[in-house]
Amino acid sequence: MQIRPLTIDGAWEITPVQHGDARGLFTEAFKSSVLSEAIGHPFELAQMNLSVSAAGVLRGVHFADVPPGQAKYVTCPSGAVLDVIVDIRVGSPTFGMHDTVLLDDVDRRAVYLSEGLGHAFLSLADGSTVTYLCSTGYNPSGEHGIDPTDPALGIDWPTTGRDGVPLEYELSAKDTAAPSLAAAEASGLLPDHREVTGYLRSLAERD
Repeated sequence: MQIRPLTIDGAWEITPVQHGDARGLFTEAFKSSVLSEAIGHPFELAQMNLSVSAAGVLRGVHFADVPPGQAKYVTCPSGAVLDVIVDIRVGSPTFGMHDTVLLDDVDRRAVYLSEGLGHAFLSLADGSTVTYLCSTGYNPSGEHGIDPTDPALGIDWPTTGRDGVPLEYELSAKDTAAPSLAAAEASGLLPDHREVTGYLRSLAERD
């Protein structure tokens, strides 16, 4: 298993080793020791989510209040999605910037994003299945969103799917109504970089 930091501090790409033969394949999709060494503290699993999306479905940008926030370990065991991590931490050197990773059933990569970061993805194939290992459970009052098509984010969403067919984006009503990055910042909705850093430091010191 290989793990490399992304351009957004607090996010990593994980590439597993796949062992295949005539029967199929086997891979270690998650390894606590490898991840914990990279992030500096154990990843406490509280909930696992699974979504299935048609081609063109766009989910996000989602984030949670810190503390406690919600760290995520995201994989796509079937299909393909363009996964996007957005730095929404006010005061961060990379505030408003993003990084992308193709998650699919070929390379079987995963991404880990720590508390305080925004997350979104676009399904590139019908039936794309995404699993999320989450550090905290669902808390509707503490979870928020930003418009994934906000020009200020500069996300170059693909216009064609994995099969080459043009995509027609489909968002939930909640994501469609989500505020822009600037509006979310002005309303005080976004996490503060110093507060997030302090919280993550406390997790490392606790363990």
